[in-house]
Amino acid sequence: MRIEDELKGRFRNEYHKGLINLNYTVKQLTYGFRQFLKKHGLTEPQYNILKILRGFRSEAPLSIGFIKERMLDKNSDVSRIVDKLYMNGLVNRRENPTDRRQKEVDITESGLALLEKMDDCEKMIDTLLSNLAPEEVQELNRLLDKIREKAD
Repeated sequence: MRIEDELKGRFRNEYHKGLINLNYTVKQLTYGFRQFLKKHGLTEPQYNILKILRGFRSEAPLSIGFIKERMLDKNSDVSRIVDKLYMNGLVNRRENPTDRRQKEVDITESGLALLEKMDDCEKMIDTLLSNLAPEEVQELNRLLDKIREKAD
């Protein structure tokens, strides 16, 4: 459905329409994902941190700074989120022996088990864009990268 019909609105120009369309589509796509995370007691940033920790397990333990560089939301308070994950037994956290201001973080077996249980989520995410051909997804990625170049 066209964005004009979906929102029953008008736009100043195609740029305004594109931005509203992008924002609206992202919110629609992420709603189901957030509900799935909620069932497992996680927020998006918590899930993102667990995925980073699992993906870089061979380099563990990781610093808060290392994790923050890889977060989807760069404004996340990684230390606070790690504290919450630690309290839930999903990560280990300890002081760096050479710099007590730094924390070292790694994922626990409980955290790994939770992610394994949630791996179907990854498959669900893949289906969100399944109405696009592989070439269209590549073009979408190219265009989104181009948009971010201007935003940086």
